[in-house]
Amino acid sequence: MIARYSKIDLLCLDEFGYLNLDRKGAKLLFQIFTEREERKPTAVATNSPFTEWDKTFGDARLCAAIADRITFRCTLIQTGTESYRYQAT
Repeated sequence: MIARYSKIDLLCLDEFGYLNLDRKGAKLLFQIFTEREERKPTAVATNSPFTEWDKTFGDARLCAAIADRITFRCTLIQTGTESYRYQAT
């Protein structure tokens, strides 16, 4: 699985942090980010601030390592706090 997701030209993750990951899933995601780092682009969309990510990964150290991998040499785009879908209703 790591090799598969490491080769994708652009990995896009939407609703990142919406579901909590078990330890095995969080470690797998960390390995995928590590393999892609500085090789292939990854886009992450989330409504969760970094301060809440430790709930998603269940481990503060692993969370910090994942955040470090995906923010290294990144472009961070913040679009605001209001939901586009909520405004459309």
